[in-house]
Amino acid sequence: NIVLCSDKPILLRYNCYSCVTQRRFTLFCAGSRISCVWISVFRIRRFIRKRGTKMKKLAVFLLTGLTCASMLFGCGSKNDTVETVPVAEVQESTAAPAETESETETETVDEDVPPEEGMVKSDLTGEWISGDLADQRPIAVMIPDENAALPHYGLSNADILYECSVEGNMTRLMAVFKDWKNIERIGNIRSCRDYYVYWAKEWDAIYCHIGGPFYILNAINDPTTNNITGAVLASDPSQKKGLYDAAFYRTSDRKAPHNAYTSGDRIDKAAQALGYSETYTENYQSDHFKFASTNNPNTLEQYGSSAIPATKIDLAGAYPITKTYFEYNEEDGLYYRFQGMQKGDQKHMDGANNKQLAFKNVLVQFAYYETRDAKGYLSFQCHDDTKDGYYFTNGKGIHVTWKKTSDFAPTKFYDDNGNEIEINPGKTNICVVEQGKSIDAE
Repeated sequence: NIVLCSDKPILLRYNCYSCVTQRRFTLFCAGSRISCVWISVFRIRRFIRKRGTKMKKLAVFLLTGLTCASMLFGCGSKNDTVETVPVAEVQESTAAPAETESETETETVDEDVPPEEGMVKSDLTGEWISGDLADQRPIAVMIPDENAALPHYGLSNADILYECSVEGNMTRLMAVFKDWKNIERIGNIRSCRDYYVYWAKEWDAIYCHIGGPFYILNAINDPTTNNITGAVLASDPSQKKGLYDAAFYRTSDRKAPHNAYTSGDRIDKAAQALGYSETYTENYQSDHFKFASTNNPNTLEQYGSSAIPATKIDLAGAYPITKTYFEYNEEDGLYYRFQGMQKGDQKHMDGANNKQLAFKNVLVQFAYYETRDAKGYLSFQCHDDTKDGYYFTNGKGIHVTWKKTSDFAPTKFYDDNGNEIEINPGKTNICVVEQGKSIDAE
């Protein structure tokens, strides 16, 4: 709003916020008295801001028209005469004075204000989710990753996806879901490997699997482990911890063991039947990832030449059968997942909705491992503070180190300066790699 309270020539200044340019107009009021005339320019400013810099000249004419109207219909006496002024006398300043902070107008989104009332930020992705999910425990589901197991179902709903080697140079996935109760089909599902249990505990997740070898007994039988299994443990009928047959079902479209699936509803019923809390337990440590701001994402540019180009991340050297790789899409800022083992189209797709799996972040975590027996069963050291890895986001990557101090403690990642890295909000694929194996980025 502009106040005109003068019978002398005055200078009227108008800020065009769309182009951050100031316009000046000199208005002459010869013999007429203009007092307490309020001119609202809010709608004009809003109109100009929406239509961009091409509206600068229109701003001149609109404001001049408003000003003239105020002069004609101001609160002067009836005997006052109004002198018209030639257009040439309306002067536009050629110099744009420096703006002060008070003269500029910025529109930023307050990241602490939820887009809808009651929403909260997810501990898994840093993104807004329904407040009803705030304290809901995730589920962590074991997924085989080989051609006979494809396509996978429901994985595009996962917030975190782990990949790690098992026996025979194959890999197995563990999908972590925060919002899982309405997912209709998840799978297929295979057996447990004990090192995955410790990663599931980081999220206080209910761990879902179908049996597993002898080596899993200590981890599964731990009282703090809440597991749901579709088979006895270690092929031992006496080992029934978490057994609930109705939690899983088999389809006729493929042969066992690649035809076992579950759903959110089945997991919900199993958890209740087994007496598991579906809200976070006292063991949960919410300080997991340190998320960057959405308005100020982590581009890794602060690391200078230490940040390597990473528009493609190739893990064929780490996973020789799966041959996992990621390609960066600059348009949406995501890494799309591919699997070289697949014939023809190598996109890793979700059979439920035909979406390719995509992630904002890719973490590579090198870990100490041992081979347990002649069958090739592996053991990974999940608790450590001496190993390294890489963090990839926005088409670049940096070297990191990682630390996990206890079963429920989150794995923390640090840059080479010793600072905890900021993860960009979004989904994350964590690739745990045997120490000594290599990956490539270009």
